Amino acid sequence: MKRFSGKIGVEQGTRVLFSDFANDGVMWAGDGPREVRQAQTFSEPFAVAPMVMVSISMWDMDHKTNSRADISAENITESGFEIVFRTWSDTRVARIRADWMALGPLRDDDEWDVV
Repeated sequence: MKRFSGKIGVEQGTRVLFSDFANDGVMWAGDGPREVRQAQTFSEPFAVAPMVMVSISMWDMDHKTNSRADISAENITESGFEIVFRTWSDTRVARIRADWMALGPLRDDDEWDVV
């Protein structure tokens, strides 16, 4: 986690979501709607749920079918989120790597509440 002015945090990462060509997995051998979810935990929690951006940084798809892909961040909380990749119809996806970045306010050690 990188801190800016002690109050804003930025964290980034990369993750291979699957390599289905190696074992004839559903993304490579299947058809119709398919989805993969991967949980990602931040190195330290944000003060509130941050803004998260996800992108595909590597894709390996069959050239004989249309390339259909949807990637997003869902279930974003202070401590993490899910990377969600979806495809559909006859698209054959061998593997996907996703890069992500989260930006949001951090807890300040000088701020505390007495209950």
